[in-house]
Amino acid sequence: MAKIRASSKANYAASSPDPDPAMIALLRFAWRLLAILDFLLFTPVLLLLALPPRRMVARLYPPLFHAWCRAFVRALGVELRLHQHYLGSLPSRYILVANHPSAFEDIGIPALFPVRSLAKAEVADWWLVGRVAVAADTLFVRRDSADSRKAATQALIAAARGGSCLALYPEGGCKGRRLGGRFFNGAFIASFESGLPILPVFLHYQAQESFEWADQHLLQKLWQIAMARNPRADYHVFEPIVPANFDSPEAMKEYVHRLYLGWQKRFLE
Repeated sequence: MAKIRASSKANYAASSPDPDPAMIALLRFAWRLLAILDFLLFTPVLLLLALPPRRMVARLYPPLFHAWCRAFVRALGVELRLHQHYLGSLPSRYILVANHPSAFEDIGIPALFPVRSLAKAEVADWWLVGRVAVAADTLFVRRDSADSRKAATQALIAAARGGSCLALYPEGGCKGRRLGGRFFNGAFIASFESGLPILPVFLHYQAQESFEWADQHLLQKLWQIAMARNPRADYHVFEPIVPANFDSPEAMKEYVHRLYLGWQKRFLE
C-alpha cells in the first residue's frame, strides 16, 4: 500500500503543471490594486473622523488608525514581518523603543502595535498624515528645544501612568540605516516613573537604500518604498526590560544602547 501511495504521489507530481509565472504576476498585480483601492477609500473616512473634537472620537479613532496603518502598509506593497525573540507574551502595557532608519516606521510600528507615538512637532503640519497623527493622539516634541523635550517627557510619563502603550525613537530622530550615536533619556525616565517595561524592537529593511530616509520629500520616499525590489521589513522584538533591575534611567539607557549596537552588528554588518 505504501508503494502504491508513493507511486500515486509521484504520478500526481509529474502530471501537475508548473505554476504559470504570468498568472502569478497578474494575481499579485490585482491584489496590489485592491490594496491601493482599499487605502484610497479608507483614507477619506479617517480624515472626516479627524474633524470633530477628539473627545467625540477618542474611543473609535485609535483602532481605526491602526487599521489604516495596516492598509497603508499593504498599499505600499511592503511585507511586514514580526520576529519574537523571547519566550512568553507581550506585556499588556509597555514603552516601545526602536531604531529609526526610515519614514516607514510611522505606519509600520502602529500597524503591529497598539501604541501612541512620540513624533517631531513638524509632523503635525504634514499634509494628510499630520491631521491623522493629531487625531490619533500622537505626542509631539520639538527636538531642538530643551523645554519641549522636558514637556514631552512629562507627557510620556502621564500617558504611561494613564494606561497607554507608547512608542518612540531614543536616537532623537530619523538617523538612517545605522544608529545615530547616543540615546536620549525620555523613554527611560518615563519607564522609571511609570514602572512600565521597555520593549526593544530592532528594525531591519532588506532594501535598506530604498527605505532609508535621507533628504527626500516624504512623497518621494513613499514612492521609492513602493517601488523597492525587495520591500520586506523585519521587526525584531526582544525581551522586555524591567526598570526595577536598574539603579537609574541613565543606567537603563546605556544598557539598551549597548543591546542596539549588538543587534546592529548582528543584522546589518
